[in-house]
Amino acid sequence: MWNRLIVKNPLTPKQVARAIGVSESSLKRWCDRGLIPTVRTAGGHRRLPLAGVLRFLRENEHRLEHPEILGLPASTGQGEWTLGRAREHLVRGLLEGDETVCRQVVFDLYLAEQSIAAICDEVIAEAFREIGDQWDCGNIEIYQERRGCEIASRLLFELQLALPAPAADAPTAIGGTPEGDPYSLSTGMVALALRDLGWRATSLGSMLPFSTLKAAVANGRPKLFWLSVSAIDHREQFLQQYHDLYEEFSPQVAIVVGGRALTEDVRQQMRYAAYCDNLRHLSSFASLLHAQTEPIG
Repeated sequence: MWNRLIVKNPLTPKQVARAIGVSESSLKRWCDRGLIPTVRTAGGHRRLPLAGVLRFLRENEHRLEHPEILGLPASTGQGEWTLGRAREHLVRGLLEGDETVCRQVVFDLYLAEQSIAAICDEVIAEAFREIGDQWDCGNIEIYQERRGCEIASRLLFELQLALPAPAADAPTAIGGTPEGDPYSLSTGMVALALRDLGWRATSLGSMLPFSTLKAAVANGRPKLFWLSVSAIDHREQFLQQYHDLYEEFSPQVAIVVGGRALTEDVRQQMRYAAYCDNLRHLSSFASLLHAQTEPIG
């Protein structure tokens, strides 16, 4: 039942009032004041999109009395986490295959107003770095790492459902990993962090030949294109194909690169709009770029 957020979206005022522990009349007043976004059914009934409810909870520090009504683990919002402690619990949950614990950790952080970039950088990515170290030392089985990746992928999808939809005129961003790089979590986290900043961001996935990456950029004409590179099969071939992509689309498209395979000696042979070694750096660059697309006045 990992996809309960899908089932519960959108919500009725009665459901949200009970989840928060307030009267339905109070909740409707908040809706009337525009504090919680509201849509109407064909019959004129109020419905509250989950993303708007979660944003209201983040900004107003309301305690969840019955988080399960929103499709969240029953103990969500019942405690406070440091990022370090959250990472420890996430590692344990991923290795044990305990999806409920993983969901609680991530959504507790989100409701506590942690940015998506911070959650991804300091909790999810660091958790997998620790899991990778344990794998290298022979302390865990391959299936545990693979299962953890599957859980994390579903968490990223749920977090995307919790974010407000980007504006119709929001700048677009696309990206993925090149051929030979199977690590899909990294590009998924980039897309999520950009959506949190208001971008219409889409991850194209992993293991993508440069020919299809060039086709995606040519067809989509994004404002920003990212390439997450955690592994390189053939270095010289990679550099030549990347150079061709850069020459064709820069400066019309801001090309951003990152990933552990882009060592300093590799980067010295590349050109790009920005190199970002974490999502906070990417967020800073993307925020400035986004501001350049907004109308003045």
